[in-house]
Amino acid sequence: MAESTNHNGLYRFSIVTLCSTILLLVAGALVTNNNAGDSVPDWPLAYGHLVPPMLVGGIRYEYAHRVIAGIVAVLTLFLAAWLARSAPNRAARRLGWTALGLVVAQAALGGARVLFHHPAIVATAHAILAQLFFVAIVSLSLFTSAWWQHNSASLQDVLSPRLRSLAAWTTVAIFVQLILGAGFRHDAFGILPHLVGAVVVLFLAIWTSREVRRRFGQVHDLRRWGIYLQVFLGTQILLGIAAYWAVVKAAHEVQPNGLFVLIEVAHVAVGALTLAASVILTLSCARLIRPAEVSKVSAQAENSSLESRA
Repeated sequence: MAESTNHNGLYRFSIVTLCSTILLLVAGALVTNNNAGDSVPDWPLAYGHLVPPMLVGGIRYEYAHRVIAGIVAVLTLFLAAWLARSAPNRAARRLGWTALGLVVAQAALGGARVLFHHPAIVATAHAILAQLFFVAIVSLSLFTSAWWQHNSASLQDVLSPRLRSLAAWTTVAIFVQLILGAGFRHDAFGILPHLVGAVVVLFLAIWTSREVRRRFGQVHDLRRWGIYLQVFLGTQILLGIAAYWAVVKAAHEVQPNGLFVLIEVAHVAVGALTLAASVILTLSCARLIRPAEVSKVSAQAENSSLESRA
């Protein structure tokens, strides 16, 4: 009973950390899209103080981002320590320490962005680490759930390509697409790679969701994440079109307007949710579907049994 309560507490804490991480991504998008990245010239202090003048320029966005980042770092430290003590498997414990390392590296890159500039390179690297950290926290939220503890591989998938592989490649494509979007926002390169990536992601996501429905439409734990993936991606495509329109419209404005900021921040947030849905679908497939070799052996055994009966 006490062990079950402890696991429930660990799961709830991981969800709090995940929600805080999404809030951090939104705060980062507010910094970028309000052109507030250079509002505070020093680090880790702000104008030599713990609390800078909040109503000057974009300082409030930059400072809020730092505060939320600090909160996420502390939550991740506690989560890693809790996992080290209570996680039922070694992979979760290692991932907890990996997440902590990523958030520390994020802080260091954030400081480097302020102190040494090179915004296009450092900011894009910052975005890559942010998505890696987000994937780690999403994964930990699933690993600590009761669902993960009480389910194991039982489904067979003998079709090609294997759904486990297809879902994984979709997740990789979404991850790369988010990085391409970050590179475009930070002027590391133009929009063409991001547009090509959108086509690839759309194709893979539709294919994956279709195969989930066709092969395992009766399995609720797979079907619902396939639906979420489609819903989030469809919303993201619409937001992407709106975001490009907003960028063109705001090209000659001195300061970003409210609509531009709202669309761009929503685009970042829904992109994160799309990645989360794909990560959970991929991990769920890995949890519920037997590996290809096992599925093939089981299918051959079943065929042999049917032939012997005949």
